[in-house]
Amino acid sequence: MLNNIKKDKYFYSKLIAIGLPIAFQNFITSALNLIDVFMISSLGETSIAGVGGANKLYFLLNLFLFGTSSGTGIFSAQYWGKKDTKNIKRILGLCLIISISGGMLFSLAAIGFPRLIMSIFAKENQVIVEGAKYLRIIGISYCFTAVSFSYIFVLRGMNYVKIPMFITIICIGINTFLNWVLIFGNLGFDSMGVKGAAIATLVARVIECILLILSVYILKLPIAGKVKELFDISKAFLIKYLTTVTPVIVNEVMWSLGVAVYAIVYGRMGETVMATMTLTQTIEQLFMVLFFGISSACGVILGNEIGNDKSKQAFEYGKKFIKLGIVISIVMSAMIIAVSGNIIQLFNNVDYDVKYYSRLCLMVFGMYLPFKVLNLILIVGVLRSGGDTKFTMILDMCGVWCIGVPLALISGLYLKLEIQYVYAFIFTEEVIKLIFSMRRMYSKKWLNNLV
Repeated sequence: MLNNIKKDKYFYSKLIAIGLPIAFQNFITSALNLIDVFMISSLGETSIAGVGGANKLYFLLNLFLFGTSSGTGIFSAQYWGKKDTKNIKRILGLCLIISISGGMLFSLAAIGFPRLIMSIFAKENQVIVEGAKYLRIIGISYCFTAVSFSYIFVLRGMNYVKIPMFITIICIGINTFLNWVLIFGNLGFDSMGVKGAAIATLVARVIECILLILSVYILKLPIAGKVKELFDISKAFLIKYLTTVTPVIVNEVMWSLGVAVYAIVYGRMGETVMATMTLTQTIEQLFMVLFFGISSACGVILGNEIGNDKSKQAFEYGKKFIKLGIVISIVMSAMIIAVSGNIIQLFNNVDYDVKYYSRLCLMVFGMYLPFKVLNLILIVGVLRSGGDTKFTMILDMCGVWCIGVPLALISGLYLKLEIQYVYAFIFTEEVIKLIFSMRRMYSKKWLNNLV
């Protein structure tokens, strides 16, 4: 009994030490996104829809970087479990190569073809024009974001979570202040509208990248390697890395393309629907931050245990994370449904129709939240911690492309249902996925020591 209490105490202390800083970092980031939308909402529905459409490209980049960095984080956590810092530096080097390469491609697309990209996600000309203004500027930030992702995820795998959190807080403060100055023309500056929002975000992301690198080397953290150490990569090491990480990248890219199809459907449903989903999904991110923290902590804690040859303990911790996810998500679900109307009313400058449909979509989100949360913990936290990336790739791709996308196209474009019903149909993929992810977890086939 005493041993169980000690184990529980260790588990929850580590969860709090890793999960809370990550959750708080995500909360600050999501709060900034909400402030951005709140500030931009004063410019009108067209500006909200334009920035929302432009950010769909960043969303695709974000998922590509998440795939690369979280795949790298699997190795980082397991290598840290056996205190192998030499290979962690190599893992960071590989992550930087792939992430920066992807960031450059997205930058070229955003800067060179902003109107073409916007025409994919929107049909109204004014929305395309507003979004293109934003894309040309924000596209410059993508390579800096790629570097930041790489360092943040490798540091998380090594349990260094507070440094990225503090840097994010500083940069978000800078971003919010510059939004106030540049969007509305305060302190003697001209009012720049969506261009001002883009410049503010660009400056904040550049500073974030610089502060992360400086922190690693000034504080002499274990990944503060020389160029030769970072890129001292053998063919065998590269193959082992790519075997695990490639399915994660493909998973996130294919999943993000499916989500892009959802965005295209919303765009074809009109400006009101685009503005509705921009507002709804920004608010949703705020409610998901705690669960992103829990799933990230899950991946790190289980990865550390597996790398330290404690697979049995990792499985027991996995079960604890599932129970925790069920309890917290049900409570959060009830709260979202209860306060959805009050949250939407905070956006006074938003049209009545946008507020009406946003409230209904938030209620749909609340109903499906427990399914979404459990899949997040199982796929990103539990299964990937043991390198079970091929299974999660197949599961996610089938969920989006065999269930979500067909239902979105049929309900949104063929049946022309209202957005809340389309959104509900899309979420059914989470219910189906949960059946398979739970079975996989209890099969224990995911428990692989990669290092």
